[in-house]
Amino acid sequence: MQDVTAGTGAAGSGAVATDETDRLIASDKVEGTAVYNRQGERLGEVYNFMVDKRSGQVAYAVMSFGGFLGMGGGYHPLPWKALTYDTGLGGYVVDLDKDRLQGAPSYAADETPAWGDPAYGRRIDDYYGPAL
Repeated sequence: MQDVTAGTGAAGSGAVATDETDRLIASDKVEGTAVYNRQGERLGEVYNFMVDKRSGQVAYAVMSFGGFLGMGGGYHPLPWKALTYDTGLGGYVVDLDKDRLQGAPSYAADETPAWGDPAYGRRIDDYYGPAL
């Protein structure tokens, strides 16, 4: 088994990477990362992501938007494959304008999304379609 160590002084120490390698990143480093559209406008930030239990693949990034100090905001589940990391921006880019995002599936901070209902995931996937 290959020893994977963090890139900040842990090489050779046998320490297991806890934040980032050239291919992998810890979930806590993704959460809070800004999300922009192609025009460079900040749309929100990654709140969390939903992982398919069977495949282990990230299915959706949940983007938080609006609100103040965690109050009154909302969330947009975005297909993970729709996000591309941009090192220049230091965040993820999604090919959506604000108008299209406004009509996208979302839920308020005080709502519980229906992740257990397969129709909920289909509604998200159908909205964004194969273009993303």
